[in-house]
Amino acid sequence: MTTHARTHYVSLLGLGFGDCGKGLFTDHLGGALDAHTVVRFNGGAQAGHNVVLADGRHHTFSQFGAGSFHVGAGTVLASPVVVHPTALRVEEAALRRVGVEDAFGRLLVDARCRVTTPFHQAAGRLRELERGEAAHGSCGVGVGETARQALASPDEVLRYGDLRDPARAFEKIEALRTALLHEFAASPALRHSAAAQEIAMLRDDTLARRWLEAAAPCVEQSPPASIDRIAERLARPGTVIFEGAQGVLLDEWYGFHPHTTWSTISTAAVEAVLHDAGIDAPVQHLGVLRSYLTRHGPGPLPTHDRMLDARLAEPHNADEGWQGAFRRGHPDAVLLRYALDVVGTLDGLAVSHLDAIERAGLRWCAGYRTDDAGRIASLPLGGVRDLDHQQALTQLLQSAEPIYEPHFIATPHAWVEHAEALSGLPVRFGSFGPTRESVRGRKHLP
Repeated sequence: MTTHARTHYVSLLGLGFGDCGKGLFTDHLGGALDAHTVVRFNGGAQAGHNVVLADGRHHTFSQFGAGSFHVGAGTVLASPVVVHPTALRVEEAALRRVGVEDAFGRLLVDARCRVTTPFHQAAGRLRELERGEAAHGSCGVGVGETARQALASPDEVLRYGDLRDPARAFEKIEALRTALLHEFAASPALRHSAAAQEIAMLRDDTLARRWLEAAAPCVEQSPPASIDRIAERLARPGTVIFEGAQGVLLDEWYGFHPHTTWSTISTAAVEAVLHDAGIDAPVQHLGVLRSYLTRHGPGPLPTHDRMLDARLAEPHNADEGWQGAFRRGHPDAVLLRYALDVVGTLDGLAVSHLDAIERAGLRWCAGYRTDDAGRIASLPLGGVRDLDHQQALTQLLQSAEPIYEPHFIATPHAWVEHAEALSGLPVRFGSFGPTRESVRGRKHLP
């Protein structure tokens, strides 16, 4: 492997349930470090990373890197990413409306990336409807279904490189549609009123060709890239930022099953992309978190507080849609310790929403009272890919009663001081608003 000392690699890894500020910090560091590339290395089109500029422009980055407002900064979608080509076209059009006119010209998509089609999206929504009150939580974009199908039938998975051969791609898509239509023919989800549109998509034998035609401009403007081409981009002197999606508390193997994502969020996942490109170089790994916890939809959030829901406005995360309600919770030392245990070795923290502390009435959760385990201050780690253990943690968290520190967090300085003591890591960056100008480095934190 080749060592590239002239290239600085930085990763941003969410330490919560997502929505922690990765877009903001990617945008900030993209300018501060003059990054030439942002790498998306996990997740897919369900990401929603908000960037707000000082002049009022705003974009929710889904697949393009959140450094795209910086002239010349490119995006690499590495092979673990699940690509949604028609959604890329929609996002590129949205970026044009806010002044980014060459997003496709700066995009490299690994030919090996798995591809989401309308049939994956329909099937994922039908599975969630089947679960009823036991819903796992879904963005409804089809990422999980794409990953599920790739595991179940690896030889039949549609990859971005396949889109160069429309005839071959059509065969794969039609085979998928037919199999899913047969699978859901007698599904209990069909009794649900929301299922009609999804099953109609599976029955539409014209949709595969129409979708391929809609995806073609994406493939034409950003052709499938070889690993050699991606390696050349990643080895270019300068700065490369790895922008994580979701958060480690949703990790497919270490999140709280079954309310997880089909995605790995870890330092190892970042380093695997570099290893795949033949690059052996150190990475500065930063864990990203809000000053308070948030979560979309079902799944445990022990410190959820309806008073925080009312106090803390959320302009870019709605309660509607497949994800469900957006909940807020107090900062949680137990979940922070767990996130740090499973994410890998970090070099520091980046914290968003420090400006919320003095108005929110936040308290640190120091531990839990539980029916089975009594008082606990940490969560036990399971073995590799032990979903039974992860489901047991879910049950524990759903019955956990938070034990709070006696005093409210008075200032951002007090929050930072406590977080550094808990984690043993420096808070290297903190934000006091939604724009890159609100981000302060360690020397300028209060």
